[in-house]
Amino acid sequence: MSREEICRILEEIALLLELKDENPFKIKAYRGGAETVSNYPDDIIQLARDQQLKGIKGIGEALQEKLHELVTTGKLEFYEKLRAEFPSTLFAIFDLQGLGPKKVKILHRDLGINSIEDLKKACTEGKIADLAGFGKKTQENILLSIAQREQSAGVFRLSAVASIVAHFTHLLREHPDVHQVSVCGSYRRGKETVGDLDFLVATSFPADLTKFFVTFPGIEQILAQGDTKASVMLADGLQCDMRAVANTQFPFALQYFTGSKEHNVALRQLALQKGWSLNEYAFTQVRDDAEPLPIVHEERDIYTALGLQFVPPELRENRGELEAASKQELPRLIELANLRGTFHNHTTESDGKNLLEEMAAAAMDAGLQYLGIADHSKSSFQANGLHEDRLLRQVEKIRALNVEYTPFRLFAGSEVDILKDGTLDFSDEILAQLDYCVASVHASFTLSEEEMTARIIRAMENPHVTMIGHLTGRLLLKRNGYAVNHAKIIDAAAATRTIIELNCNPKRLDMDWRWWHRARDKGVLCSINPDAHHADQLQFLHYGAIQARKGWLRKEDVVNTMSLDKMAAFLATPKAQR
Repeated sequence: MSREEICRILEEIALLLELKDENPFKIKAYRGGAETVSNYPDDIIQLARDQQLKGIKGIGEALQEKLHELVTTGKLEFYEKLRAEFPSTLFAIFDLQGLGPKKVKILHRDLGINSIEDLKKACTEGKIADLAGFGKKTQENILLSIAQREQSAGVFRLSAVASIVAHFTHLLREHPDVHQVSVCGSYRRGKETVGDLDFLVATSFPADLTKFFVTFPGIEQILAQGDTKASVMLADGLQCDMRAVANTQFPFALQYFTGSKEHNVALRQLALQKGWSLNEYAFTQVRDDAEPLPIVHEERDIYTALGLQFVPPELRENRGELEAASKQELPRLIELANLRGTFHNHTTESDGKNLLEEMAAAAMDAGLQYLGIADHSKSSFQANGLHEDRLLRQVEKIRALNVEYTPFRLFAGSEVDILKDGTLDFSDEILAQLDYCVASVHASFTLSEEEMTARIIRAMENPHVTMIGHLTGRLLLKRNGYAVNHAKIIDAAAATRTIIELNCNPKRLDMDWRWWHRARDKGVLCSINPDAHHADQLQFLHYGAIQARKGWLRKEDVVNTMSLDKMAAFLATPKAQR
């Protein structure tokens, strides 16, 4: 039972109690408990197991008992009974964008809606628009959310499957008959979303491994089980496949099942030019005048045999990587270890979950040299955005803390709203007192592409705007980004010396990796930022490094690889002169 799973259960209990019109204080207690479990700095799971939760603010006696039951048995009788009072199909409605518990409660109570299918039917019949607090626009947005969900069925965010990858590869490595293990497919290539997971093992006993694989925890259904391959479906609908090959076949299978399909087709064409066939098992001769078959010990040897520089998995999308590899011109890609700090992080001053000091401590623990604080500006009232007086008090506090924190440093910034006309939420006089500024769109998403592009470009033209945050505002598998002309924005960023953020919150991963090669070639700098609302979310930098690699970015293309001294000098230099 992970911390995340415990929080999910407590949040769901709060939702169900709200649907039942339970005491608001009881509902608040469960929500507060979820927040405490999420934010607690020590091993709260072990404390719950040892019944040592007494005295922790936000966890009363009743919740202590429930947490102990959860972590020791893996289930909670109170939760299971509560959930059984409602149709199981009801819970999917909570995942739709823009539908909170209050609206779901009205839908369930007034229209008897128990599933997404019920909701879609009610929308198409116009019943939702007539409900108090909804209206025609809400009805249209619900239909858009349902369509987005249907489009994303069977697709998972990279971060959503990371724990499964880690757990399954660990279990496979522990088996005594396994020599090598890797995850393949789009996960290994670092795609922002994946449809399934492909595991590969090298072994002398393949049938034993397929039998072992289908016993893994979380499996809902065994789809297939043969001597060399097994396919299973997990409870959340994620399909996992495992293939077992011999050691000599492993490099070929690793390359083949990593893909992409288009990359592999191009690679096979190169093999044919040498008189070889390349498949998931080996090189074979297909012509009498073929060159001698190469010796392959590892995946890298396949590329070498074809006269290519080794292509990192993240680049294998048939977007020019083989042409560059044939000339030995592939870039040395950025690595997570290159990052020295990061920007766009929130505290409890706006909608973050940790105090300024706690965010700083987490950054220092992570080995960073600096951390940029960028709480929301006043127009983001839903996020408790800061007015000018609160912002300037925060700046003063940051300056004072830096005396104590040296050689680590906090940079004082703000995530400033880009208003509908492209002006900013704070005056230039206020912005001039900050170390940096992240400018982001948080409202008026429905502008045309031309209007939205002009809006963002106008913001970039402000000399105090250091970087643009989450360029399209997308939420992967939930909300498409608003319409922008990426090419024009990249050109404007180059002209104005404005950094573009790679927002590495795994729900965003925005700007999309497909545009970073163009941005790099235009001389636009990237800042890999976690948009952290919790100290633990600094770990999102891992996903940012993966997406930057997919975008062909090098260390020198990412501004937050600079050392503290260089970063301080960079931010102190007027934007036009950088």
